[in-house]
Amino acid sequence: MGNITAGLAESAHKPETYYENARKDMLKYIPQGTKRTLEFGCGGGKFSELVKIQFDAECWGVEVHPYYAALASERLHKVINANAHQSLNHLPENYFDCIIFNDVLEHLQDPYSLLHSVKSKLNEHGVVVASIPNVRFWSNLKALAVDGTWDYRDTGILDITHLRFFTYNSLRKLFRQLNYDIVTCEGIGPTYSRTFRILNMLFLNKLKDARYRHFACVFKPESRTPDA
Repeated sequence: MGNITAGLAESAHKPETYYENARKDMLKYIPQGTKRTLEFGCGGGKFSELVKIQFDAECWGVEVHPYYAALASERLHKVINANAHQSLNHLPENYFDCIIFNDVLEHLQDPYSLLHSVKSKLNEHGVVVASIPNVRFWSNLKALAVDGTWDYRDTGILDITHLRFFTYNSLRKLFRQLNYDIVTCEGIGPTYSRTFRILNMLFLNKLKDARYRHFACVFKPESRTPDA
């Protein structure tokens, strides 16, 4: 009980939805036929619970906060209460069909070595699925370019706990450098700002990636083929 109380206090500045967001918008990126998944930063396990139900899958999670790890353990098959890098020694090799990072990589000091290390945890058809905030999102771009502000907040793209920031181009470069093939990398959560549409036309569509709040990505180690 002490660990759970400590974890709750540690997370007190975050709204409950921060750890209990089901992220239904990411379900469509989980490949058909998936039977074993691992979600890093699973929070209370809501998203992986949806995957478990929809795919009849064996779902594992990794969560650093004890309170939410305990909640997730009631929903998933196995939950490791550790940070992402520490959890690697407790994970089976060549086991998972899908490894999930929903808004997690930007919180890590070294997401690059983690993405390299998790390759060995995927089976021969395994893929990585990730939701990653777009630092070039229109509202962010406007605040920086027009208002001259870069204000951190408790949640959102400029979450105060974010250590890394990504754009569409930098994500694709990252995957290539780590020897991943990109299956999907597309924007989700678009802005409907009329001002943005006009500016994007004036810039000959060169701001098109700034339309989206997040990117949904599916990638796989080179020379692997995901199940159809």
